[in-house]
Amino acid sequence: MKSTQLREMNDSDLRELEEKFTKELFHSRMKNFSNGLTDTSTLQKARRTIARIKTIRHERTQAASSKPAQPAQATVKGKK
Repeated sequence: MKSTQLREMNDSDLRELEEKFTKELFHSRMKNFSNGLTDTSTLQKARRTIARIKTIRHERTQAASSKPAQPAQATVKGKK
């Protein structure tokens, strides 16, 4: 999946999708070890999609936890 499609999803959908791809990766690995996997590119695709999902979720948690920077109050010294 492309990251633009993933960014349009909400957090619960991303969690479900991450679980789905994690299970898919596990099953693909088992098939690969038993020589039952015909398209080995599914391993790499699943890993990359999981990484994209984790990156987007991390970005969202960082954006939610960061507070907007407040401007420092400038002190003006008066002339004597």
